[in-house]
Amino acid sequence: MRKLKLREGTNTAVLFGHHDRHLKLIEEDLGVRLSARGEELTLDGTPDATRHAERVLTELATLANDGMVLQPDDITHALSALRQSPETPIKELLSSSAAIVTKKRFKTYLAMAMAVSALLKKEVSRIILARPAVEAGEKLGFLPGDMYAKVNPYLRPLYDALFDMMDMERAARAIERGDIEIAPLGFMRGRTLNDSFVILDEAQNATAEQMKMFLTRLGFHSKVVVTGDITQVDLPPERVSGLIEVREILRDVEGIEFVYFDERDVVRHKLVQDIIKAYDQHQNPTQSFGPSSGVPERRPSPVPHNKQPKPATPSSPFTDPWGQSH
Repeated sequence: MRKLKLREGTNTAVLFGHHDRHLKLIEEDLGVRLSARGEELTLDGTPDATRHAERVLTELATLANDGMVLQPDDITHALSALRQSPETPIKELLSSSAAIVTKKRFKTYLAMAMAVSALLKKEVSRIILARPAVEAGEKLGFLPGDMYAKVNPYLRPLYDALFDMMDMERAARAIERGDIEIAPLGFMRGRTLNDSFVILDEAQNATAEQMKMFLTRLGFHSKVVVTGDITQVDLPPERVSGLIEVREILRDVEGIEFVYFDERDVVRHKLVQDIIKAYDQHQNPTQSFGPSSGVPERRPSPVPHNKQPKPATPSSPFTDPWGQSH
């Protein structure tokens, strides 16, 4: 049996995971029993197993304290990779496998992870999350309550992503202090967003006017990520999606990068990948889909060869994620 005392102030919520999910993964993989009380852990098992578990927990604690938002996929990958490269530091194993990130988490979570990491590392002083308040193909009618109660249903997906990245109580405190702000896109008009990590989610439902308004809010020492799915536009037919239009307008602007994902990057149930593939085949019956032919990328308009958007490779989202769009 071993005792492990973590550094004071260790982010145990990130290290242990939701409902101690990360500890359970380590227990199952290494054959040890772990119990935590505050910042002290008890490791029970064979000498080799407890020594290995102590090393894993110590290195993961360092990453959590450095601002990395650990997810169950990270723990699983680290444990698997350690079996192949037992002497390699976990930080190196995780940083060299960005493909796990791009293929296991979809666009909103990827952007949220970068934002939370930047905030925890004090690279920015606040996170601002915006979303167009557009109904998805149906009329919800009159919604009761004040202005914030009316727009809250549209913003719920951002709260879901945030609470997956941060302990709920910690996130709630950050929102109360103003370190994290979640608001409809229309509330951005007239503001200048300095020292912020700004995410515009579901940007395919922003109009051309709203997109210009949002992008020109960028202030000093700020970073912007715009995410969206151009195949799921809920705007009226007569309105142009700002996300579709902006690809043509800004494709030659230095410092802005467009990154495209396909159904292989979907994180939801495996059936979702098959559903997307089936819809693509229905809409493009002449194209071949399958393992041997590959899946065609969904890029509705051609882009000059010298400015081709980068595919979602292991390096692109993390090498330079600022200004990316989907």
